[in-house]
Amino acid sequence: MNETQAKERIKVLREKTEYYAQKYYDEDKPEISDFEYDMMMLELRTLEAKYPQFMDKNSLTQKVGGHVKEGFQKVTHEVPLQSLQDVFSLEEVEEFDQRMREKAKENGIDEVKYVVETKIDGLSAALEYEQGQFVRGATRGNGLVGEDVTENLKTVKTIPMQIKDKINITVRGEVFISKKDFEEMNKKREEKGEELFANARNAAAGSLRQLDSNITKTRPLDIYIFNVQKIEGKNFNSHFEELEYLEKQGFNVNPVKIPCSTIEEVKKAIEKIGEMREELTFGIDGAVVKVDNLKFREILGSTVKVPRWAVAYKYPPERKETILKDIVCQVGRTGVITPMAILEPVKVAGSTISKTTLHNEDFIKEKDLKIGDTVIIQKAGDVIPEIVEVVKSKRTGKEKNFAMPNKCPVCGADAVREEGEAAIRCTGIECPAKLFRNLVHFVSREAMNIDGLGENIIQELLDRNLIKNIADIYSLTFEDIASLKKNGKKFARKSNKQYQ
Repeated sequence: MNETQAKERIKVLREKTEYYAQKYYDEDKPEISDFEYDMMMLELRTLEAKYPQFMDKNSLTQKVGGHVKEGFQKVTHEVPLQSLQDVFSLEEVEEFDQRMREKAKENGIDEVKYVVETKIDGLSAALEYEQGQFVRGATRGNGLVGEDVTENLKTVKTIPMQIKDKINITVRGEVFISKKDFEEMNKKREEKGEELFANARNAAAGSLRQLDSNITKTRPLDIYIFNVQKIEGKNFNSHFEELEYLEKQGFNVNPVKIPCSTIEEVKKAIEKIGEMREELTFGIDGAVVKVDNLKFREILGSTVKVPRWAVAYKYPPERKETILKDIVCQVGRTGVITPMAILEPVKVAGSTISKTTLHNEDFIKEKDLKIGDTVIIQKAGDVIPEIVEVVKSKRTGKEKNFAMPNKCPVCGADAVREEGEAAIRCTGIECPAKLFRNLVHFVSREAMNIDGLGENIIQELLDRNLIKNIADIYSLTFEDIASLKKNGKKFARKSNKQYQ
């Protein structure tokens, strides 16, 4: 890659990372997996290091992603809530340790100890206490300025309103929703015909950043505290000592914190967390390695974005084997016919996967997928699962080839693939599936945001001929809605109140 190509690639990567960071941090709607985003950031960081002439202070390698949501008061963090430098191999962890030991030697420090903790997959927040009383809470935001979410944080049962010592202290923690609570939340939303949350992290972030704390109160938010940002009247020698103090004060401290004296112990701790990942009740997106000596931390300092005394080890995407039981086709609102894999249910990264998109005909051919195949799936960052490859050594000869339909599976109209396109489309003008998907999109948060009008309710309205197009939604009567099978009367009362 020459200098001109590098400049253009850096420009493209900055635009992409900004876009995906906005979707993740500001809108709580991730479009790609954490792993894909991490790989983009790694490539960008590598190119910027190789071509420093193209460095820009506005690059996400130099600042924390996220902005203050409109409607919230701004909070300036007295101590910045920084991000962490990601590493993706144990070799990089060893290099970090080598840097720490060299710096320790330069400064006359005899030993370097660490604490390895789980990197909880949630939303970072700072909690401020005055004379032991909780007075304010804020999101990380861009690291320097966050959102005042005090009233929302007061609804989190594991946050103490009063701690034992009457001191002034600011602590940092991660707000999250447990795996079990997340599954129960989505189950209830599905029963009500509401849109499902994409993953636990974004459900937690969206819940904490509600402008109405009464909504937050209904969400099963939890928090683990992992750092002292600022404290008056007390001094600690080590990070582990701080964590023990926080526990005695009544804080819900990160339960996985492993003290380590050597790099070998650090690597074993990372491996141990990786092995117990599936059994943990909460989601994680890595393991954090922190220097334990607080005075040494002060010497090491920080860059604009990250502390020099810690790194976050990111685990590779978890992969599992399962059976491709069938391939079915769905019709989208634009008429695109999308093949879906029906899988033998398997638990990956904390949730059960039973289906995933196969995108289009070309994807199926590229992966050489057959019905009955043993396949490997992965789910990085608790986002969309994907089939990585076929385990061809497990083929028995009973597997069946799949061919995309030449007729729409819903209305029977011709299905065609236009030249230059990967998608096959239904040509039916009045295809019920296209109408259904158009209605679902119309009522979604991205469009008219009609609360409570989910896929199940729309389907029932169509089945009963109560609506035949988008305009019919606004002709529905109280009696029409109240007659629906599930929660009809409740939804009708809510809708009546909402639009009066």
